[in-house]
Amino acid sequence: MAKLPKKPVDNWEIPPVEALRATPDTRVADIVTKGTPGFAGDKALGERLLEERGARLSALQELLYANGRSGDTRSVLLVLQGMDTAGKGGMLRHVIGHVDPQGVDHASFGVPTAEEKRHDYLWRIRKALPRNGQLGVFDRSHYEDVLVVRVHNLVPPEVWEPRYEEINTFERELVESGTTIVKVAMFVSLDEQKSRLAERLERPDKYWKFNPGDITERGFWPEYQKAYQAMLDRTSTEHAPWHVVPCDRKWYSRLAVTELLIDALEKLDLDWPPADFDIDVEKARLAES
Repeated sequence: MAKLPKKPVDNWEIPPVEALRATPDTRVADIVTKGTPGFAGDKALGERLLEERGARLSALQELLYANGRSGDTRSVLLVLQGMDTAGKGGMLRHVIGHVDPQGVDHASFGVPTAEEKRHDYLWRIRKALPRNGQLGVFDRSHYEDVLVVRVHNLVPPEVWEPRYEEINTFERELVESGTTIVKVAMFVSLDEQKSRLAERLERPDKYWKFNPGDITERGFWPEYQKAYQAMLDRTSTEHAPWHVVPCDRKWYSRLAVTELLIDALEKLDLDWPPADFDIDVEKARLAES
């Protein structure tokens, strides 16, 4: 059976993988969080395309899963890193929700547990890496250890400073072992975050999402901007580049991440795995059964 054909992507003046890739000139303070880099359409078109491209993502993920079941050791890892309310949960529902859940390895990284604190900071990350043929999703990640840890001085600079290069080495080894890493830095404005937090306080169905600590963290916004800038500057590499996604417009950020995943999966150039049995024999056996 032939592999899935590629479908031209309409209304992207610049492919997302190019339009959103962090460069040495990327400045966190200058990110237009309401922007739609590379995309020429509006919300209505974006939402319609999300459904269409979600179907494409689903088909490609099935190919990845099928190959993994047949011995292919490759996988894809989506790293979602952003401030509270940036929309990481929405990515899981509206982007990853398009694919078969049995082909997804999802992990969320909050405050380390007592057991995790007894190990190196990458210990819990290694345990959660996607299996062969799986689409892995990290809701927050190893980058917490150069973001939150740095902002709140949880360990001294001589501890977190070497982690940038340690992470680069870790990700290089991961890529060399067959995992494609799609890193998404999600940016929301201070005003939009305030609006989203206010909505959580007004709606009983959103209370469960509200964390009083999120308001406290708003007071550290300048420090977080510096930490995110250092993260982009020091860990956006050829083997695992960062993509900077503006997230004030949820429809755009979800469409953009969908396209980034499609691009990563298409580059694997997957085909359906061949049968490991005699087809004619099995047809005959089925007919006689």
